[in-house]
Amino acid sequence: MREFTPEYLDHTRRGMWESTAALEPLDLGRRERVLDAGCGTGELARVLAAETPGEVVGVDADTELLAVARERTGIPTIAGDATRLPLRDDAADLAVCQALLINLPDPAAAVREFARVSDDLVAAIEPNNAAVEVSSTVDAEERLEREVRAAYLAGVETDVAMGERVADLFEDAGIEVVDRRTYEHEKLVEPPYSEPAMESAARKASGAGIAEHERELRNAGADYDELRAAWREMGRTVVDEMGEATYRRREVVPFEVTVGRV
Repeated sequence: MREFTPEYLDHTRRGMWESTAALEPLDLGRRERVLDAGCGTGELARVLAAETPGEVVGVDADTELLAVARERTGIPTIAGDATRLPLRDDAADLAVCQALLINLPDPAAAVREFARVSDDLVAAIEPNNAAVEVSSTVDAEERLEREVRAAYLAGVETDVAMGERVADLFEDAGIEVVDRRTYEHEKLVEPPYSEPAMESAARKASGAGIAEHERELRNAGADYDELRAAWREMGRTVVDEMGEATYRRREVVPFEVTVGRV
């Protein structure tokens, strides 16, 4: 399974669930026992805990992320592998994950576990990273984002664009798909710039952002050193435009919300 730092998760999921309309099929107002599998730092668990009267429990294999989740949400957490959940059969009435299956070498095993531990609903909120849209006042940013994303998709070892194919995993596990919808996670950067936005620009200029994906880019046969140099130059332009308060960026990541009944 791929590993992530709390900082990376904060960056990629910042601003998610400002609208919870896409979670409506989870019928959170009636849930008594909710499992957030692969909870990470608790971004989804926080929303679940606010929307349901029942108990929310987070499970993750990374104990560092679990510590952050406990601190931020106060929910109980359990260290465990999503493909071998440390829970009894029918322990929950909703088993849900966000951006977990795309990072597993055997996502079908996790879905089977969700069906085992839930006696009612199973839900997966998974992105289609092949359909991300980026627009920017820095022309080189749009071009480099496309180039890096294409190489990343070719070099990563898991299916990070599986969003709309989750329904097939559900059906193979004997889970009846009852709802499918798309949630578009939109991230805007515009003046006045937030501190996280300025930190992100600084990471571009230093090359730190692209360095997180060095292995995948090299796996795809990309000229990583050339890409990193171009990325840093682009980042410096972003920083300059921010200094002039002219920089604007819009990114849209489509998440497919698939809900099934066991």
